[in-house]
This record gives sequence, structure tokens and C-alpha cells, in this order.
Amino acid sequence: MRPRPRPWRALLVALTASGLMLGGVATAVATPGQPAALRVLAAPRAVHAPRAAAAANCNVKASSLRPSGPPQVTPGSFMAKIRARGYLIAGVDQSTYHFGFLNPLSNQIEGFDIDMIRAVAKAIFGSPDRVVFKAISDAQRIPDVTSGTVDIVAHTMTITCERLKQIDFSSVYFDAAQRVLVLSNSKAASLDDLHGQKVCATIGSDSVARIEAHKAIAVQVPYWTDCLVLLQQGDVAAISTDDSILDGLKAQDPWTKLIGPRLTDEPYGLAISKQHPEFVQFVNAVLEQQRTDGHWAASYAHWIGTPVPAPPPAQYAG
Repeated sequence: MRPRPRPWRALLVALTASGLMLGGVATAVATPGQPAALRVLAAPRAVHAPRAAAAANCNVKASSLRPSGPPQVTPGSFMAKIRARGYLIAGVDQSTYHFGFLNPLSNQIEGFDIDMIRAVAKAIFGSPDRVVFKAISDAQRIPDVTSGTVDIVAHTMTITCERLKQIDFSSVYFDAAQRVLVLSNSKAASLDDLHGQKVCATIGSDSVARIEAHKAIAVQVPYWTDCLVLLQQGDVAAISTDDSILDGLKAQDPWTKLIGPRLTDEPYGLAISKQHPEFVQFVNAVLEQQRTDGHWAASYAHWIGTPVPAPPPAQYAG
């Protein structure tokens, strides 16, 4: 029989899953000295010269814009507008351990994705602390980018052909792969062993299509920690998403295990509106610095562990 999770662990997960949204409004966490309330920006102006983008050819790992040099805040650019505002607005996760999670001790959102955002803020302001983090669900990522509610999203977000039709991405900053998490006593060895059974994923996640392709029943919830609660309660047989996310869930409940092979390649990018190609180039210049100056490796070692792989090489659309 599988030992029951410690009550405090289950309570922490349940609070993380359900307590982060208050009255349907995402919790905004600001760094000390920065505004806590988010200003809703005006809807983006119409695109006058839409780019053919790499979505046409759909090479997801080479879909972004090449930086023209080191990151620079040029007059009249979107970066200059962000600087004039005084802070960067970033849509992030606050329930994915290792990548974007709310630290209950510091009351700050932390993780690998958060380090990428702080690097962008430092390039704009000279300080990594000039950020307002807006906690959003998977389903909110694209709407918040396209509406201008946030400037950028760092949310374990896979670059896909369909998403490239709607938004732009940075170059790939992390490579993941879809796998499956089950209870330790499960007899399943892969997603194929879960035909007709319930498998959890988040609303808006590209994991849902893969679950359904393997003839399992996709149960969709707002947050990955909601999936962990359902698994602990026996309401689903498994969770299937990126191994980077599943590793964080496994760390929260040692009575789980990863099974099966890599099902898909999941390259992560930072999401940005198509209205701001100069910001895409700027962010790519920041990521290039992170790859070469050791900051990417240091963040990986701190949040994800060792050994540290080489960062994904930058590839561009042209």
C-alpha cells in the first residue's frame, strides 16, 4: 500500500493550488519598493507590417529574431517605454517548483524562469528588482501577452507552430520533454498503459493533445499543483506534462515516480507580443549574455541541479 503523504505536505500543495487566485483575480507580487497593483495597459495598436515570421516554415527552435548586438534601450523603443514606466510587468507561474513558485518563507516568486525575467529587468534598468510579477495560469499566457496586460511571459511555455501564429517568442532558453508522473505503486510503465484512464494536465497546456492521442482521458485544471492534489486523492491515474514540471511535483511528493520515454520535445521561450519585435531582439541579446557569461549555468545549478548541461544554442529565423 502506498504510504499517505504527510498532512502538512498535502495541505501545502492544496493551498498552493487553490489559494493563489482570489476572487478570480491573479495575485500580483511586487518587489519591495515597487508598486503592488498592476496597471492594465491599453490594447496594442494594430500591426501595420505583419511579419511572415518563422511560423510559416515552423521551425520552432529557429523562429525568433536575431539580436543586432548587446541589449540597448534605444529612444522610442518599447524598452524605453518600460523604463519610463519604472518597472517591467511579467506574467509568471507561482506554483511550479524550480521554475516559478511562491516561496512561503520570503513571500517572493522565485525560480529559473524568474531569473530570466530578472536578467531582462537588469538590462533595462540596471537593477533586477524593477519587476512586477503577475501570477497567471497556463490559459492566461497568450491573452495577457496579446492584450498588453503583461510585457513578457516566463511560464515554462513551449514554442509551438500554433502559438507562433499569435505571439512571438525569444530564442529557446530551456529544453524539456513531455513525460508521465504516477504514484509509486502504479503498474503503468508509459502513457500507453493508461488507455481509458484519467490523466491530468492544465487548461491551455499543449500536453492535453498528447494525452488524448494516447487514448487517455484528459482532466484539465488551472494549475499543475491541482493535478498533484488529484493524483494524491486518487481522482486521476497520472499527470502528463514537461519533465521539468513533473520533477518539481515529484520533489513535493516523494511517493510518486516518472515513467516512460520522452514523448515530445518541449523547447521553452519567453513570450512577447508581435507588436514589439525590437523587444524580442533585446530579450534575445539578454539571453545570449546569460548563455555566455555563466549566469544561465549558475541559475540551472541553483534551481534545477547538477550536472549542468550546455544551454540550448541560439538559433534564429534569419
